[in-house]
Parts: sequence; C-alpha cells; structure tokens
Amino acid sequence: MATRRVRFTFEGDAVKEPVIYLVGHEFEVVTNIRMADVEHDFGWVVLELDGDHDEIDRALAWVEAKGVRIDPVAGDVVES
Repeated sequence: MATRRVRFTFEGDAVKEPVIYLVGHEFEVVTNIRMADVEHDFGWVVLELDGDHDEIDRALAWVEAKGVRIDPVAGDVVES
C-alpha cells in the first residue's frame, strides 16, 4: 500500500470531465482531495492517492491521457 500526493492541473474541456471520480471507480485507488481551485475553464487539485504502487501508476497514466497535467507534491510544496 502506498500514498502519493500529486497536483492535477486541468485546462479547457478536461476541467469538465469527472476525472477524480472516475479514478476512484475505475482503479483500485482511493482519492483524498486536500486543496482545490476549479473554475469553468481552468482548475487545479492537490490530492492524495492511496493504493498499490502499480495501480496508482496506471491511474496516473490514464489521467495524463485525458489531457491533465500531473505534478508531484512533496509536503505542501509542488515540485515542477
């Protein structure tokens, strides 16, 4: 079991997709939103993903394929 903190950045149509909801239902990963700022055409979300390392990797690859930028988060700082 692993926990990974990441920041999703949504632009354009990606912000309208229920990406976080679908990650929780399509993969064996638990999503815990820590901070968010989402508007109609742009948004970001800092969240923790809990699950098996490989399943988290699969979920993140799927999210990237949806056009969402993913950045790692260490503590309260976003690495870029």
